[in-house]
Amino acid sequence: MKTTVRLACALAIGISSVARAQDAAVSLEGGSGPEKSADEIARELANPNNSLASLTFKNQYRFYDGSIPGSASQDNFTLLFQPVFPFPLSPTSSGGKANLFVRPALPLLFAQPVLDPATGSWDSVTGLADIGFDIGYGVTEPNGFLWAVGMVGTLPTATDSRLAGGQFRLGPELLLAKFEKWGVYGIFPSHQWDVAGWRDREFSASQLQAFLVFFPGDGWNVGTTPIMSYDWKSDEWTIPLNLTVSKTFKFGRMPVKIAAEINYYIERPDNFGSEWMIGFNVTPVVENFVERWIRGN
Repeated sequence: MKTTVRLACALAIGISSVARAQDAAVSLEGGSGPEKSADEIARELANPNNSLASLTFKNQYRFYDGSIPGSASQDNFTLLFQPVFPFPLSPTSSGGKANLFVRPALPLLFAQPVLDPATGSWDSVTGLADIGFDIGYGVTEPNGFLWAVGMVGTLPTATDSRLAGGQFRLGPELLLAKFEKWGVYGIFPSHQWDVAGWRDREFSASQLQAFLVFFPGDGWNVGTTPIMSYDWKSDEWTIPLNLTVSKTFKFGRMPVKIAAEINYYIERPDNFGSEWMIGFNVTPVVENFVERWIRGN
């Protein structure tokens, strides 16, 4: 019953978010030229360097396991909000389309399991966790080659100390990918170190997202986009098998991408880690009012 209620809440949050964002929708052609089809928008959204403004609401439900007693009975729901407002820049000398990205990720955790080491019992905590972000410069070359460089970081913003890393973390990121008529494939590695904060524990972790996405047509995307990580201090991997399916359609005049994903973790920390993650994501494409404000339009 608990699982059903939380997944129903996730669906309601996503649908209501789309409805609120509809008021901001405009033609993606800026009022000139033919309006893009849902399939064209789906292909553009699959490009990590796309210039579309969007608001992604990721609804994620996790099941845990581990060697700590009681681990297998733990689960939680996370709402991750990721707004993206790219700023188009002048084309490169090779004719590539360039964008500047500032992409925050705000995680709200519901009933996150937390172990009390003194008693060995589990508790659940609800609140805002540390906010992640990345700032990057990305280019889509005329031949379909995609690349981006930037930095990724974490801000110690958690509302509960049990959800907090207690550190400001920072490091580099890189994107290398190729866009084809049939799909897109590539890798997106990054790394973070602790650079400030009140927690004494050293932090050094790498993350790699590999993606292979096919375009069957009619706004559909099907592929795999696993996010793997390695903790250099604990010498532990987190590796999921991932399947993602999405459909882009028009909600009135506003393009909306609906995606579902399932992850099974073949590698995870021994003591406690995610075994399964089921996600339902809603991404309305909205007017890029940030660019308009900066340009003074």
